[in-house]
Amino acid sequence: QVQLVESGGGLVQPGSSLRLSCAASGRTFREAAIGWFRQAPGKEREFVAGIDRSGATYYAESVKGRFTASRDNAKNTASLQMNSLKPDDTAVYYCAQTPRTAFFATMSYLAHQKSYAAWGQGTQVTVSS
Repeated sequence: QVQLVESGGGLVQPGSSLRLSCAASGRTFREAAIGWFRQAPGKEREFVAGIDRSGATYYAESVKGRFTASRDNAKNTASLQMNSLKPDDTAVYYCAQTPRTAFFATMSYLAHQKSYAAWGQGTQVTVSS
């Protein structure tokens, strides 16, 4: 069974950077796509970024140009580099892993929460002056 553990959250000032990491157990990491989602207080969980098996990345419009998703299959880890953080980025951030999937994924697949079979516990990111 896949287990995901996020780390790297914290309290930062607007304009700062953070790097979130997601460590995955199991042997299916390299055969799966990885997604990043976030949930702000009082709001529904939303898609932030996704990376498929080929390494292609997809982003929500709100983070495009500021966030970068990556993965290291040798280490079973995924990362989300977040730059130019804004107060609106404040949320609990989750990584998620799909079941074994095709080498190339679509944006619609990666953005759909039901595509994912395993979720981490979340890490809090707070952007405030």
